[in-house]
Amino acid sequence: MALTESNEFKTGTIAPDFNLINTVNNTFLSLAEAKGEKGTVIMFICNHCPFVIHVNTALVEMANEYQVKGIQFIAVSSNEIENYPEDRPELMQQVAKELNYPFPYLYDESQEVAKAYDAACTPDFYVFDADLKSVYHGQLDDARPGNGKPVSGQDIRNVMDNLLENKEVLENQKPSVGCGIKWRQ
Repeated sequence: MALTESNEFKTGTIAPDFNLINTVNNTFLSLAEAKGEKGTVIMFICNHCPFVIHVNTALVEMANEYQVKGIQFIAVSSNEIENYPEDRPELMQQVAKELNYPFPYLYDESQEVAKAYDAACTPDFYVFDADLKSVYHGQLDDARPGNGKPVSGQDIRNVMDNLLENKEVLENQKPSVGCGIKWRQ
């Protein structure tokens, strides 16, 4: 399990647009259609990464809690599937149903969306305001598989709470850490 840190994504950057297949219901979904009224969390995840598996339950809980407040969650998988068949779209759909994902789980087959966001790892978290301007790019919290720290989602929760309360963005943004995105050769 090689550790990869997220790349820098400058605060204030407008979210790159996309139109991807939502594996949950096999329809295409654009960022404009999926974004939240008060904010949007875009997560690069996948099925097989131990770091994602470690936080999946917390992601579902947070999405259920914050989507009713106007912050939409969107999950994207950009891994190539020839060498990582466990990340195939039909298995993404299965995982989304098993875990009751309350958010779309989009497949970025071309990997262009991951490149546009300069995504590097799974999980990789981006938070945008109502105007789709970046306010956060970093870790969910300090929990990692095997480090004994509870998964709280504290870093992302702080960002979302600040968004909802019209407070300043967090200055201290720690990079996310996880498995590297599986790029096509």
